[in-house]
Amino acid sequence: MTAISIRGLDHVVIRAANLDRSLRFYCDVLGCTEVRRVDAIGLVQLRCGASMLDLVDVAGTIGELGGAAPGEGGRNMDHFAVELEAFDAASIRSHLEAHGVAPGEIAERNGARGNGPSMYIRDPDDNVVELKGYRDPC
Repeated sequence: MTAISIRGLDHVVIRAANLDRSLRFYCDVLGCTEVRRVDAIGLVQLRCGASMLDLVDVAGTIGELGGAAPGEGGRNMDHFAVELEAFDAASIRSHLEAHGVAPGEIAERNGARGNGPSMYIRDPDDNVVELKGYRDPC
């Protein structure tokens, strides 16, 4: 197995200009279900099949970090996360550095299967990619 082996898409984080409108679309139209809400930071997590879709209010704590609201000159995707088969921090860091990619800090973060270690990195176009791990093999 290589240092990074992707199991699948864990979650996508969308910056919403109108959180209520986005919730109606993703829940009422697409059939997602709300599983977690953290109003203090403007986050609502939705179950989207085996993955998660996180909606972040652009006016909330997390949303403000992404800059202008979605539209011309603003981003609406904060980041996407891929679940790794295994999260061996030293191997991942070494692999990334060998490819000229700056490894981010490792922190405990919530994802589609609960909490576990993760690291943020940037792709060549400056998109944020989260490498997500869990402690229990699935």
